[in-house]
Amino acid sequence: MGDGTGNGSAPEKQVMKGVGRNVAALGVVSFLTDVSSEMIFPILPIFVTTILGAGKELLGLIEGIADSIASLVEIFSGYFSDKMGERKKLVVAGYGLSSLVKVGIMLSTAWWHVLIMRGLERVGKGVRTAPRDAMIASSSESGSRGKAFGLHRAMDTFGAITGLVIAFLLLSVYGSTDSGFRTVFLFALVPAFLSVAALLLLVKEPKKAPLPLKKISFWESLRQMPPGYMAFLKVSLLFSLSYFSFAFFIVRAFDLGVAATSIIELYIIYNIAYAAASIPVGALSDRIGRTPVIGGAFALYGLVCIGFVFASSMLHFALLFIVYGIFVAADESVNKAYISDMAKEERRGTAIGAYNTAIGAAYLPASIVAGMVWAVFGAPAAFTLAAVLAFISAIAFARWCK
Repeated sequence: MGDGTGNGSAPEKQVMKGVGRNVAALGVVSFLTDVSSEMIFPILPIFVTTILGAGKELLGLIEGIADSIASLVEIFSGYFSDKMGERKKLVVAGYGLSSLVKVGIMLSTAWWHVLIMRGLERVGKGVRTAPRDAMIASSSESGSRGKAFGLHRAMDTFGAITGLVIAFLLLSVYGSTDSGFRTVFLFALVPAFLSVAALLLLVKEPKKAPLPLKKISFWESLRQMPPGYMAFLKVSLLFSLSYFSFAFFIVRAFDLGVAATSIIELYIIYNIAYAAASIPVGALSDRIGRTPVIGGAFALYGLVCIGFVFASSMLHFALLFIVYGIFVAADESVNKAYISDMAKEERRGTAIGAYNTAIGAAYLPASIVAGMVWAVFGAPAAFTLAAVLAFISAIAFARWCK
């Protein structure tokens, strides 16, 4: 089949060697989208709990559903983009839906409004992600795809940091009040709709090789995975029960006296740590193997949760958000590299897609349980339970996954 461009080569117009202009255009789209999203979502938990009056258990429901939906939709979106033989329509639909529902978030006056809008926003993310990543792969040479995805990720992360800075400045001016939060949400609509315009104007449908005539069902493909894959999937599901929404870290810091504007500073610190650690952590797994890095990441998450039990100052939280960023860097990159090492070329899409779907399904109960434990027994109990599950997962990974 070649490398997915139809003729085994990158498009004629390139932004750097082996990387087509489409990759940069999609990077612009992601930059603008993340400017918008990161203006809203770091402060949304505070808005929901302090302005709309929702309890921690309702916050767990909102964020659990949101975290689950994107992964659950992604595998179907990727399949339909293959079946249609074109990606851009689904990418436009996904980004367009995510932008539209941000209007609903701005107008929300009850927690269940945010539940619906947050869920629909994640549907948009799920619809766009797999087809977009397929477009990036098709718009670059096989030997340059790491560089292509790196460029896209860099622009995405830079957009996140930019959005956080803008939100911080706006809250500093308008205050952490109902009108202040809604003003931030209003300004966030501008880059959201600019991203859709950039997508329509700048991104082209890449050429792609014909799809293979032989079709294997999803379940048959999954049954053909090596035994190590299923072992990793089971351990990852166990760990995911500890991996509750990032919103709980934000609310914990806020409840212990960190101001809303400082929450944004912490989120900026987290994003910088995440961006800075991604390449070194991936390279470390190349040198010493995936197993110690993944097992270490599980244990590191447990230590972060314990840290949130005892944290009491801005410095404590800053250090914890840095360590959490390092954990996420490993979780987002090394796990997929581990799966790719095990799965055959023709099964990798199914392997990664099934992993995302399974882990996404676990996010909902993880966040709901954490919210309920927090509401009944307090924050230390919720974080301690997560830490125990994470440590057990690290031991299970060392025992059953090689």
